[in-house]
Amino acid sequence: MMDWIIQPWPWYVSGLLIALVMCSLLFFGKSFGFSSNLRTLCAMCGADKIAPFFNFNWKEQSWNLFFLVGAGIGGYIGATFLSPEGYTVAISEETIADLAVLGFAQPNGYAPSHHFGLEALGNLKSLVILVIGGLLIGFGTRYAGGCTSGHAISGISNLQPASLLAVVGFFIGGLLMTHVLFPIIY
Repeated sequence: MMDWIIQPWPWYVSGLLIALVMCSLLFFGKSFGFSSNLRTLCAMCGADKIAPFFNFNWKEQSWNLFFLVGAGIGGYIGATFLSPEGYTVAISEETIADLAVLGFAQPNGYAPSHHFGLEALGNLKSLVILVIGGLLIGFGTRYAGGCTSGHAISGISNLQPASLLAVVGFFIGGLLMTHVLFPIIY
């Protein structure tokens, strides 16, 4: 049984589960998005006294905090207990060669720890990239009115044209980052 749980599952299993979650959210009139949790947390802590953006009934969004906590706990359980010993993410040899040219070592887990692990905090370049990247993601999320999961899963499911436009922008931004900015930065 454990071998069945820890093996990579086909894409359609997660697709079906996402569709079931979205149907239930649509049925209950809720919207899904990870970045809205930050707004909810700020409102809970009294940020509405500083900025009107946080002046809303955050208790209506508190259900989404369970998703935030569950994602963290689920990620920890998956990485710690449900990953096979010595598991590395399956990527093509061509991609490994392309990443090696940019200075990325082959991942020894889910991501190269040199750039995305705790050892990145000791490297000034990696630390600067992580901080600037985090700020850009935060700005972009606010500017786009939501994050990739909110727009791509919830917004498109609700047939919102702005979400479709945002997802196209995310995709174009990812291509530009991969093919233009990564070679310059690394």
